[in-house]
Amino acid sequence: MLKSLEASLFPIVSGINTYLSSYILVFLLIAVGLWYSIRTRFVQVRCFGEGMKKVFGNLTLRGGKQERGMSSFQALATAIAAQVGTGNIVGASGAILTGGPGAIFWMWIIAFFGMATIYAEATLALKTRVIDKDGNIHGGPVYYITTAFKGGFGKFLAGFFAVAIILALGFMGCMVQSNSIGSTFQTAFGVPSWIVGVVLVVICAAIFLGGIQRLASVTEKIVPVMAAIFLGGGLIILISRIQYLPATFGMIFRYAFQPQAIIGGGFGAALKTAVSQGAKRGLFSNEAGMGSTPHAHAQANVADPHDQGVVAMVGVFIDTFVVLTLNALVIISTLYTEGGILANGYTGAVTETIGKSNLAQTAFSSVFGSSLGAGFVAVCLFFFAFSTILSWNMFGKINVMYLFGKKSPKTCAKIYTVIALVFIFVGTLVSNDLVWELSDMFNNLMVIPNAIALFALTGMVTGYAQKREVK
Repeated sequence: MLKSLEASLFPIVSGINTYLSSYILVFLLIAVGLWYSIRTRFVQVRCFGEGMKKVFGNLTLRGGKQERGMSSFQALATAIAAQVGTGNIVGASGAILTGGPGAIFWMWIIAFFGMATIYAEATLALKTRVIDKDGNIHGGPVYYITTAFKGGFGKFLAGFFAVAIILALGFMGCMVQSNSIGSTFQTAFGVPSWIVGVVLVVICAAIFLGGIQRLASVTEKIVPVMAAIFLGGGLIILISRIQYLPATFGMIFRYAFQPQAIIGGGFGAALKTAVSQGAKRGLFSNEAGMGSTPHAHAQANVADPHDQGVVAMVGVFIDTFVVLTLNALVIISTLYTEGGILANGYTGAVTETIGKSNLAQTAFSSVFGSSLGAGFVAVCLFFFAFSTILSWNMFGKINVMYLFGKKSPKTCAKIYTVIALVFIFVGTLVSNDLVWELSDMFNNLMVIPNAIALFALTGMVTGYAQKREVK
């Protein structure tokens, strides 16, 4: 009965996702990015240096306990923890396989405009957040949606967003992240996935129950560590393949406009595939416009919303132009250059053994060896997925409190935490394609009310952005 229901629902949910991600959301999110780039006079260029100085000028991994909320860097680390997930490895791999190396060029373009979008989201999250009688900060899209639209329509949009993000990230999203951790550890190290699940639940419970302060303390340390480990391994690969780097960059730019030469088919269809793959994977990697990371930035203790807006832009830059790009360069320089198994494209017998889930492992293993390569990717995936679980749980909790926590906030938080931990554990035991598709569907749906509010509140954002000029 259950399997029959899953078999019936899967094609329906998958079809909805294909329609949403390929048409409505790509164009909607690109439109938001273009809109805010123009209206803020390209704040991502004018104020990029300011953002880098605010992030790295006084960088510390011990931000200390805040009276409330988080330090600016802790908020950024929590946002990056959500952005830099398995999608940076698996998502980039899928884009390259389907759209060719040129898809990475279109990811860069999308991220550039996405930096303006996330500036708007962070600025609005700071501007519209509320502080309750106990000093707790509540902020995110539900609060700027109800600012943009008063009355019943605003409440409907906010409620729609809250339900979508709770299901997409708080429950099913964390479930699929834990599944990635369990499966990779079992494959790489032979550790039974249920043991990984028990350990994961214990660690997560300790952090969840410690509240935002404990989560902030963990993310400000784990994000730089996981970035350093991955970047270090990736740089070793690139140094060993340094003679192929000119050809690697050449393929990215050449196949961005001539994708038919590597993925086959006619020019028009190939170009559409390359652009759409780069756009879809890029948008859902950096999460600009999706409404997730504003929850973290709303917690920042800053004097001016603009200050966190420029910091948020750095998060997109790190996610796409650093982490995702490094993974793409490793894959292309090892597998697509002369002698690589994909030098002639993703065709023939290679399609039976190589897919998006093991492409990165194959690339790292080509230099590190099969055991070390698989182990390295497994460790990186653990850090990426674990940190994403922490942030997504917080984002879901904020929206649960918005919907149900007004009368008994502590009870509501405990119930949510227990349910979330159950999903995390079950995720390490089962691999269900329908759960992945449902998570993606609600992820897609939450973009719509968020984007509508971003357009409606343009004046509020530009009021901050246009006051700042390059010094």
